[in-house]
Amino acid sequence: MFINIILLLTVIFYSMIVSQSFMYILALRNLSLDLDVAAYTQMRKIIDANMRSKYSIVVYGSLILNLLLVVLLLGRHSGTLFIASTISMTALLIDTLLMVKGNMPLNAVINEWTSEKIPGNWKDVRLKWLNIYQQRQVVNIIGFIALVAGIVFR
Repeated sequence: MFINIILLLTVIFYSMIVSQSFMYILALRNLSLDLDVAAYTQMRKIIDANMRSKYSIVVYGSLILNLLLVVLLLGRHSGTLFIASTISMTALLIDTLLMVKGNMPLNAVINEWTSEKIPGNWKDVRLKWLNIYQQRQVVNIIGFIALVAGIVFR
């Protein structure tokens, strides 16, 4: 029963992470590319401020719950759900690494921009941010699908 509760919580937290990936696929990437520098900068600053205050709970919760799930399954199961949980945990770790080493430093750069101080290569910075995030999307979606498949086919 405890494993099922942890599994449910893991899916809930992971779904919050992967929902951001799907939102970028559906709309936010194109929106980001269509905005001028002032609108893009404002959007990124607002999103970054909101994510800094709330997203860390989701990331830490996902990592802790998924790790707990893997540990609990290690002693009891070595089948599909354990493999899927391990894949999803690995995906979360890769996503976190890409976020900390890629997107967050670029967020810091973008947060320094003002209407008077926009670098000439701002489009390159925007594209680099989006490309790193696209890698994160792929990893997140793979991890989430693995977790759900593990639940369905266990």
